[in-house]
Amino acid sequence: VPRAEIEGEMGDSHPGLQARLMSQALRKLSGAIKQSNTALLFTNQLREKISIMFGNPETTSGGRALKFYASVRLDIRRIAAIKEKGEVIGNRTRVRVTKNKVAPPFRVAEFDIAYDEGISRSGDLLDMAVELDVVNKRGSYFYYNNEALAQGRENAKQYLRDHADIADEIEGIVRGEMSREENVKPVAVAGSDSTDEADYGE
Repeated sequence: VPRAEIEGEMGDSHPGLQARLMSQALRKLSGAIKQSNTALLFTNQLREKISIMFGNPETTSGGRALKFYASVRLDIRRIAAIKEKGEVIGNRTRVRVTKNKVAPPFRVAEFDIAYDEGISRSGDLLDMAVELDVVNKRGSYFYYNNEALAQGRENAKQYLRDHADIADEIEGIVRGEMSREENVKPVAVAGSDSTDEADYGE
């Protein structure tokens, strides 16, 4: 926090002060970060620019310096609530790479974040297995080797957690399929900036 803001009165205006502070700090930090081979992670919030009639009014706070200095920028949004028996147990999350100096940018990934687990490994495995036709989805049922795993996505995820041997077998097949370039499908980015939320997983 800038010193002038700490020492000032409540309600005082300090235009551009935080942006200048970030610019100066990042100039000092960048050299030390490079020399120490350190990965530095910043989290930020979305704000809205006032008086924007056209275009996207969303912006991140703190000025432009962090955008310029960052090697990778990720736009993380909750797109759905994951529910079980009417109770919200996590979020379906979409991550879009908005800047990348070390790999191709603008890629999109979707995954589950469970409140008691973090990023759901079983959810990722199930999604990729369905996409690569390792697991077949017919209606609300999931099948592997023509045997029903479970009805409903959350039940299928729980089945994979409870049966580690089957999960490992499916993961091995998925990794083998993903290593073949012809099976890698681009993820559609249409509507990736949408902030609409929905219930997911019931």
